[in-house]
Amino acid sequence: MSHLTFSSTSLSPELIENLTSLGYQTMTEIQAMTIPLMLAGNDVIGQAKTGSGKTCAFGLGLLSNLDVKRFRVQSLVLCPTRELADQVAVEIRKLARNIHNIKVLTLCGGQPMGPQIGSLEHGAHIIVGTPGRVEEHVRKGRLSLEDINTLVLDEADRMLDMGFEEALETIVGFCPAQRQTLLFSATYPAKIEQLAAHLMQSPQRVTVESTHDSSSISQYFYEVEDEAQRIDAVKRLLLQFQGESAVVFCNTKAQCQQLSDMLTAYGFDSAALHGDLEQRDRDRTMIRFANKSLTVLVATDVAARGLDVDNLDLVINYHIAHDPEVHVHRIGRTGRAGKNGVACSLMSHKEAHKVIKLQEYLQQEILASDLPDDSVFSKKAVKAKMVTLQIDGGKKSKLRPGDILGALTANPAIKGAQIGKIKVQATASFVAVDANIAKVALRTIADGKMKGRNFRVRQLN
Repeated sequence: MSHLTFSSTSLSPELIENLTSLGYQTMTEIQAMTIPLMLAGNDVIGQAKTGSGKTCAFGLGLLSNLDVKRFRVQSLVLCPTRELADQVAVEIRKLARNIHNIKVLTLCGGQPMGPQIGSLEHGAHIIVGTPGRVEEHVRKGRLSLEDINTLVLDEADRMLDMGFEEALETIVGFCPAQRQTLLFSATYPAKIEQLAAHLMQSPQRVTVESTHDSSSISQYFYEVEDEAQRIDAVKRLLLQFQGESAVVFCNTKAQCQQLSDMLTAYGFDSAALHGDLEQRDRDRTMIRFANKSLTVLVATDVAARGLDVDNLDLVINYHIAHDPEVHVHRIGRTGRAGKNGVACSLMSHKEAHKVIKLQEYLQQEILASDLPDDSVFSKKAVKAKMVTLQIDGGKKSKLRPGDILGALTANPAIKGAQIGKIKVQATASFVAVDANIAKVALRTIADGKMKGRNFRVRQLN
């Protein structure tokens, strides 16, 4: 964390006033290092992990370049996944609260095309989207990029991992040569260097080593020989550490689904998160996990991007990650905000080359620990504390979080403290409630009225 304040930069008074009202005063390291460079008009490459404050950094950069009176698309932010694009759009809207009549539009795959075409006809200042869908709109002439002054590539390494290189090339071809390009990436492989070389003009490169101290994370490594041993090891570790929220990272989608199914059969509240799932199912799984109505999430690295969970108790690497930086990124999701976290990694002799690379990167010797013995099977799998209810109505029905909270607490059997996160989307809303009042809450919404009408409701499983 730097000790520099936002007011020490040349950001506009409106932006600084809004940052103060949001409680943003001191800049994070990546913000302190990149914002002055952006405001001076430089192209910037920022290497920093998730949670470093990079979205706020480039958000302030693009808002500083914006002329709100010109109702043209002036900024384009490209993200690898819809989940991340949604988060980025929310953050930019928050940063732009003091700028009147600003329009931020998200364009992501996995969503209906019709409403996006309608929104594009109405125009926008800032577009946040995934490369595939943005490219489609650009190619079909529905989105003009000729007034772009700021192009942002967020989590560029993941976009290349997901095969978006061609789409990125096409999109950039439609952008003006005179523009500011900001590229953010958690890792910096050769592919990113090549991309930056022909997309950017004399970029300033900034590297922030780590966003938080990994000394709050206890790391353990365990030797396994085959698939059966790996699955057995995951069960033992979940029972041993009794985490209320655990993520198991797998290197492939198939392993991800198979392991989750086996854990569910064994009695864990588990679900898989990978790219072969429908977007709707991915969204619901993410919501359930964030709501604490799932205890174990089995995920691939790409799918876990955009996962909005404050603090994980436990991270398990089903296999050692291919890249040491990805390993550090995975385990960095636990042990945040001064809490202690646990990271367990399974390794076989076949992965010796990856272990050697990781040792060099971490600058520490990796020694194998003993797996928990059979006495661990006397423990029960941790059960989720909350249940998530889905209401078939959202922003389009004028529903707000307050309406849902009010409807539930109108029942004297339900206390406010028994209600968790409430998320209202366009046509559906999700509310977390204590597992022991789930049936009462379900009936209360089903039998009651919100905005003068009944809504269908069901428990998400």
